[in-house]
Amino acid sequence: MLERTHIGLKVDVDTLRGTREGVPRLAALFKKLKVDASFYFSVGPDHTGRAMRRVFRKGFAQKVARTSVLKHYGLKTLLYGVLLPGPDIGREAGAFMRDVDDGGFEVGLHTYDHVRWQDQVAGASEAWTRMEFERGMNAFRQVFGFFPQSHAAAGWQINAHALELEREFGLMYASDTRGRTPFWPRLAAGRSTCPQLPTTLPTFDELLGRDGIDESNIADAVFRLSVGDATAHSDAPLHVFTLHAELEGMLLLPAFESLLQKWQAAGAHITRMAKIHELSLARPLPDQTVVMGEVPGRSGLLAMQPAQPEAA
Repeated sequence: MLERTHIGLKVDVDTLRGTREGVPRLAALFKKLKVDASFYFSVGPDHTGRAMRRVFRKGFAQKVARTSVLKHYGLKTLLYGVLLPGPDIGREAGAFMRDVDDGGFEVGLHTYDHVRWQDQVAGASEAWTRMEFERGMNAFRQVFGFFPQSHAAAGWQINAHALELEREFGLMYASDTRGRTPFWPRLAAGRSTCPQLPTTLPTFDELLGRDGIDESNIADAVFRLSVGDATAHSDAPLHVFTLHAELEGMLLLPAFESLLQKWQAAGAHITRMAKIHELSLARPLPDQTVVMGEVPGRSGLLAMQPAQPEAA
């Protein structure tokens, strides 16, 4: 059924708790099921509590209610950066990150300060973007002893300056966008040398609480979407599924394990992002301009692949 389909697992790690608790559980699950994955780490301060300032953003309150943020993140995490100082994730949980690398999984940069990047980068200047991006690159190197080769922007938020920086720093690829297929970003100076591998499937937190979907059937819902997409493509599909250490690595772990088992039973190849990158370069990729748009179940505007191919 999915024998021609490759699914890249992209684990976004946003918080100190997710790094300490969700990451080891996911790594153990991947080892048990013999699947590969990529982990993208937030390496600076955990200011999760400041995300509550998004309460007036369209759709944010509904998303919080649907996904039970307090249940998944915990009260202490939701106070970081508000009533409690934001702990430095790289310093306090670097050992957990290095365990992932030592375990043979791919690691990359998610962000320095997750909330700061997600809330401000879309309208930020070149100087601000460079400062935050370099903070993340350097903090990542402090943890691992090497610079990352890929980047996955927090909250699918990116601007033209950051896309230029990915090229400047020689990143092999990035996954900052939502879309359908890998593509080359169009920049002011021409085509980027850092292709985008967009998230192609909806996330658990985008589906939960909508259309009768809950924790008992979320795995079935995502599986059906991946099967439907495979039958609609003439080429072998290259999917990216984004999960979060704070959700699928904790209370949603049983549901996520069920999804992995469904994919395996259907013959899908579950792999790291580097493999999706390798496979993408074997086929022609379009040059496209990153745009901003809405994704059902998620608040605000996200960086996206254009809906239609662009003229050369």
